[in-house]
Amino acid sequence: MLLSNHRPPVLDRRSFLAAAGVCWLTPLATALARQAERAPGQARSVILIWLDGGPSQLETFDPHPGTKIGGSTKGIATKIKGVQLAAGFAQLADQMDSVSLIRSMVSKEGDHERGTYLMKTGYRPDPTVEHPSIGAICCHELPGGGADIPRHISILTARWPSRGGFLGGEYDAFQIDDPKGELPDVSTSVASARALARASDLEIVERAFARGRSNRVRATLHQETLARARVMMSSEQLKAFDVTREPRAVLDSYGDTAFGRGCLAARRLVEVGVRCVEVVLTGWDSHVNNHEVHKTRLKELDPGLSALLRDLKERKQLDQTIVICCGEFGRTPKINLAGGRDHWPTGFSLALAGGGIRGGLALGETDPEGVKNPTRPTPIEDVHATVLTALGLDPAKENVAPATGRPIKLSQGKPIHELLS
Repeated sequence: MLLSNHRPPVLDRRSFLAAAGVCWLTPLATALARQAERAPGQARSVILIWLDGGPSQLETFDPHPGTKIGGSTKGIATKIKGVQLAAGFAQLADQMDSVSLIRSMVSKEGDHERGTYLMKTGYRPDPTVEHPSIGAICCHELPGGGADIPRHISILTARWPSRGGFLGGEYDAFQIDDPKGELPDVSTSVASARALARASDLEIVERAFARGRSNRVRATLHQETLARARVMMSSEQLKAFDVTREPRAVLDSYGDTAFGRGCLAARRLVEVGVRCVEVVLTGWDSHVNNHEVHKTRLKELDPGLSALLRDLKERKQLDQTIVICCGEFGRTPKINLAGGRDHWPTGFSLALAGGGIRGGLALGETDPEGVKNPTRPTPIEDVHATVLTALGLDPAKENVAPATGRPIKLSQGKPIHELLS
């Protein structure tokens, strides 16, 4: 059984070289991509703040203080007139003019793994095809951005990291743990002259091996992956991972936590051309002692998310970066006998900001009695279509899944036009 605080193991050198090919295109595709131009101010990157385990909408973005379903949760005023957040979001409340909430999210998946798959890909699980996550689609469809490092990154990865699906393993998220220092396995263990000699010797061996089997060798992308890994290992962009280069005041503003450092790393990474960064905050599966669980989690989420939005805005990056904050589903209006809330895929909440997404809105309403369905229900695929549209992509564009030959749209949803300014 996997625990919600699972962390990926540290990469050994072989794993690193394989992962280093993440989201890098073939030379021809790279050349073509560099010819493409993004419209001025148009979204270029996505930061997904992933709340693994399913946060309660009632203790985060949709409190109902003073009601039976709200329990002891109190609300606080925000910059959106008449819209409250749960107590514990004191910093985010001041950023809400840049944020919009969807409080009527609906899903047909109430299982953690299936709900995660649906939220990250916009498609329900299908045994005949593995769909790419939104980050993989960004890397596949958008211009390269000049990044020498992987363009799809997951920080503090939990149980089901974002995958490339039928687009290929090269679009899987490159996984790292707490970015409190330099990355492991990015420097050679020997002197540079000896490392160059080893690389030269390896090239001779590989040329000999490729004789008579060149097509098969090219199909593995081994040589390209190795070349890209070498570029990455010598790239100045690796410094973007190292948040300790930031002033102490900036570090403190994000919170002295792994999650806060992950949010700060995300800001640094999109600045050097990374297309999608997923930052994970685990521990939201509150079947027991729901209110205390959320109070504890908000102490990390509020400063990390708020500082990220504030920092992006001050650095003139928010218009080019879409920030999404969500989990796989919400929590039941009814509090169970253990003081917890159970899985609830009907009427939960999601926050969006930046990238041309209009701020200061709260779409949809949930029943304060917890009985009726939400007004204006919003399926997950519509959020995907909205994000893709903000990125300048056509949600109806089709890619072909190689295994089945099926054309599959980037999204089967419809953009939410109120959110597209």
